[in-house]
Amino acid sequence: MEASGAAGTGMMILWIVVVFGIMYFLMIRPQKKEQKRLQAMINSLEVGDSIVTTSGFYGVVIDMTEEDVIVEFGNNKNCRIPMRKQAIAEVEKAEQASA
Repeated sequence: MEASGAAGTGMMILWIVVVFGIMYFLMIRPQKKEQKRLQAMINSLEVGDSIVTTSGFYGVVIDMTEEDVIVEFGNNKNCRIPMRKQAIAEVEKAEQASA
């Protein structure tokens, strides 16, 4: 009787490990992959690149610091707003925009 109880406990632990493995490959791994992609995009950001913010605004980067960028929005050259780099959702390189 004790041998079947130990085998049942072993199977339960095995199923818990399998469920955590599935959760890792379906939830955690893709999220980390996306974070790496976003970080690489932000690291490759340069002055003159066209961007889209997380709130949906289109602009052009005109100056950068370590954590912030100054973005010019629209055709109005006086509309320059400093913002965090983490608020950038998409980047289009200056060479691609002109092509």
